[in-house]
Amino acid sequence: MSVRQLDTRTVTALVADATAAPSMHNAQPWRFRYLSDAHTLELYADLSRAMHRTDPGDRALHIGCGAALFNLRVAAAHAGLTCAVRLLPDPADPQLLASVHLTPAATAPDDTDDLRALYPAIARRHTSRHPFEERDVPEDVRAALAAEAAREGAELLFAGTWHTEAVLELVRDAESRDALDAAAAEDLARWTRRGPDAGTAVDGVPEYAFGPRPRDGRSAMRDFAGRRPVAGRGGAAFERHPHLALLSTHGDTPADWLLAGQALERVLLRATDAGLATSLTSHPLERGDLRMLARDPVSGRGDVQMVLRLGHGPSGPATPRRPVTEVLEITQRVREV
Repeated sequence: MSVRQLDTRTVTALVADATAAPSMHNAQPWRFRYLSDAHTLELYADLSRAMHRTDPGDRALHIGCGAALFNLRVAAAHAGLTCAVRLLPDPADPQLLASVHLTPAATAPDDTDDLRALYPAIARRHTSRHPFEERDVPEDVRAALAAEAAREGAELLFAGTWHTEAVLELVRDAESRDALDAAAAEDLARWTRRGPDAGTAVDGVPEYAFGPRPRDGRSAMRDFAGRRPVAGRGGAAFERHPHLALLSTHGDTPADWLLAGQALERVLLRATDAGLATSLTSHPLERGDLRMLARDPVSGRGDVQMVLRLGHGPSGPATPRRPVTEVLEITQRVREV
């Protein structure tokens, strides 16, 4: 493909693709700043969208921003551009999560073709809160997804039968605790969109994306309706043996969380490309005592950052996104670091 020039239209398109990434409660906790003189996009945490009750350390916020960063890398490769990424480039400004220097690709880096191949999956990847088929994920696909995570410095471990049951118990425990925790309910209420608000939302999880209510209360995902009724929402039996995978990193710092986000999105895009439906849950990881229990004590290593559910089923509806004009600032001033 022909190399695009680094004009406003191209930068806007790159950011639009970046913001298609998943984030906790679809809060979209990011903003971008393009320094045109330096051909550099800066990724910032938008702390006005942080969840201080359920994500007090901003771990999930960083993971969402890391996923957006990976989409940006994929979109840049698709556009014929190379990215030089620096994570947390300014110790004096912890809200600056990454700087991405963009240049036309005279010589394509080794991973350009792999990144470019993932580009169509950005628009097709949606979180599915619907039942999946009782059908196995082929071993070669599992191996390929684990390899994708490893390319970003993370580990993807598919849970065995007993481990899956243990994680499901942690999800139910988290649900029960939230039902008694007014602070957690506030975060959930802030980011769910119901009734007329669902059709005009630009963020959060609208009721049309809640999926059916599990008939037996058995699901690997958070129920965004909680105990609130939703008109027209039916129930369904979810798979008895969900395929869960745990994404872990070797450390548990903001840099590790950004790496986890990039690995997460790489895995999700590859899974989408392989015809799998996906959903995520951080619910059993939001409380320190439950998060420690999520790790497989036999083969698990590192810190669990996300639980993925994969399988064969409907892809789920697209959730809304904020206009790029709300998240992107373009300036000529070169930032001194």
